[in-house]
Amino acid sequence: MLFAIDVGNTNITMGLFDGEKLEKTFRMTTGISRTSDEFGVFLGELLRMRNLPLDVIDEVIIASVVPNVMHSLTNGIRKYFKLDPLIVEPGVKTGINITIPNPRQLGADRIVDAVAAYHMYGGPVLVIDFGTATTYDLVNGDGSFIAGVTSPGIRLGANALWSGTAKLPEIEIKVPDTVLCKDTISSMQAGVCLGYIGQTEYIDRHMKEEANLGEIKVVATGGLGRIIASETSMIDVYDPNLTLKGMNLIYKKQNRKSGRIKQS
Repeated sequence: MLFAIDVGNTNITMGLFDGEKLEKTFRMTTGISRTSDEFGVFLGELLRMRNLPLDVIDEVIIASVVPNVMHSLTNGIRKYFKLDPLIVEPGVKTGINITIPNPRQLGADRIVDAVAAYHMYGGPVLVIDFGTATTYDLVNGDGSFIAGVTSPGIRLGANALWSGTAKLPEIEIKVPDTVLCKDTISSMQAGVCLGYIGQTEYIDRHMKEEANLGEIKVVATGGLGRIIASETSMIDVYDPNLTLKGMNLIYKKQNRKSGRIKQS
């Protein structure tokens, strides 16, 4: 089975694939400093709690936007799983062409999302990932990554609102029943959520107009993407596991015989 690990700024999301099928998913926080032993033990316990032994994992792939985590994480996997993980980085076959001036600046998560969206839905396709940052990435009909937009994520913007003011409270991020709000909590929810929906629709519309590629499918992912996708008709598909599916697709494109570390 393939163990796919997506290291984001806020969470580490993991998926266990048996061929094309995503069997199980796991999540842990990224922000805690961990040693290689802590990573190895924690990941092993996650599997054991699902009645899965460590040796059920044959291969590991990692896509990360947090460089500081990688040394401990990869060493933990090598030490406890006896596997050498494949890292999504420049030089790895993806099946899409990155045509922006500096491809190395493009985050691994954006590459993986683009691969999944293009493979599953064809092109041209606009991929929106509602993460710590929200990214809008455009892949044309030939499978070339041609443009992207980056904005603060929903939670990041909301956190700035209440942490940067003296009397505004921390709120649950959800869409209120009406924009005609009569209390502080709902007025903040309206500003955060409805304002973000407006941003999404504006960027979506203008990227389509300027690209002039004809009909473009819009695919969204990310933890809070469900809130936005349910409130706008401009998102065609919401897939919370898009990134993990992209990692599975990328792994299958490699000519790896095995990631198993030979014991001396």
